Amino acid sequence: MASVDIDPVALRIARENADRNGAVDIEVTDRPLERIAEAKKGVEKCYAIQAGREVRVVVNPQAVTDEQARELAKQLRRKIEEELQYPSTIKITVIREQRFNETAM
Repeated sequence: MASVDIDPVALRIARENADRNGAVDIEVTDRPLERIAEAKKGVEKCYAIQAGREVRVVVNPQAVTDEQARELAKQLRRKIEEELQYPSTIKITVIREQRFNETAM
């Protein structure tokens, strides 16, 4: 039986490159979703998650009303359907949140 010598340094470098390339592929896949959402008025932050199967959009509550947030979700759905090709479904969540805090002393 022949033995195979594997250089541990070369193996480590190959694994690191594979990890790096995998991360880049995911980022490239998700950016179009974020680009579409970030182009809309009132959007503060946008996150493509679950390998691009979901996009969460955080809007400025002073700039966007509840009704406008609902309409934004519909607009994003239509834009994604027109511009992107995807194998399954993409969930779109628009978050409009205000928090009010008081401290009793």
